[in-house]
Amino acid sequence: MRILVIGGSVFLGRAVVEEALARGHDVTMFNRGVSRADRPGVETVHGDRENHDDLLRLVEGREWDAVVDVCGYTPAKVLDGVRVLNGHAAHYTFISSISAYQGFPGEIGVNEESEQFPGDPEATEGDYGPLKSGCELAVSENFEGGTLIVQPGLILGPHENVGRLPWWLTRIERGGRVVAPGNPDREMQLIDARDIAAFTIAQAEKGTTGKFLTGGVPANTTYGQWLRDCVEVTGSDAELVWVDDAVLHEHGVQMWTEFPLWADDSMPGVWLTDSSKARAAGLTCRPVSETVRDTWEWLREIPVGERVFGARFTHGIDPDKEAAILADWDSRR
Repeated sequence: MRILVIGGSVFLGRAVVEEALARGHDVTMFNRGVSRADRPGVETVHGDRENHDDLLRLVEGREWDAVVDVCGYTPAKVLDGVRVLNGHAAHYTFISSISAYQGFPGEIGVNEESEQFPGDPEATEGDYGPLKSGCELAVSENFEGGTLIVQPGLILGPHENVGRLPWWLTRIERGGRVVAPGNPDREMQLIDARDIAAFTIAQAEKGTTGKFLTGGVPANTTYGQWLRDCVEVTGSDAELVWVDDAVLHEHGVQMWTEFPLWADDSMPGVWLTDSSKARAAGLTCRPVSETVRDTWEWLREIPVGERVFGARFTHGIDPDKEAAILADWDSRR
């Protein structure tokens, strides 16, 4: 197949490109060319999706069997691209997010039938969840061909540019006593970017349409096991010190960012989304321990001082704040 990947240079997009190439497809990448050097073996067209003239230059003399859009955030800009691509592609996959659902992360069992945020396909600004809903509508209501919406959950894996697992691996690599947040038995639901990429390309090959939530296998690890995996792969002498949620809140610790992927019981549905439809359609998920290992193998090649955590947020807690939490916890015990 001839596949156009909009984006494709970082994390999930990178995995999509690698999967498409591994399956023997001809790949065109359209991006600004600022995140990494052009990938050998693909046709790369440099341009900005927010520039209409760049979109016109992209499609001039080109046609594709499928489009995979991994970096659409502004509905109006996605809509412009969809209209330009009409007549130049037969199938369009848009990578959205579980955050498009109003009930996430408080509602248990969010699935494809759950209520999404009202979306405006012509919106130019707003909050993340409603914008993703608007992008979905821009594609599904305006593309003149088959459309597939993929809605990932919490994604990990090599080349992660969000900074969740890389921060934990780097912190545990440093060793010593490490604040481990909350309940070690708290079940999680994590998915590897490579597994989403494999599912996405497989569905594009079949021309699948519709919507699939790809959160992964429920309870495929616990917070305790996940962090123990980090200790094991790094070979660190780190000692995990489990500190209650309430104490962390007393110290003003921000969930998700200061201790990445830490969420308390106020978010009961964050690890309990329903990906059964995608799994029935062929989504398979590798063990979380494998994702941790492969991410460490990638990360260890990057000098510590050159590791950058967070595409939109700064991840990780200040060492002095972590030390204060440990001292307080010791005094309470």
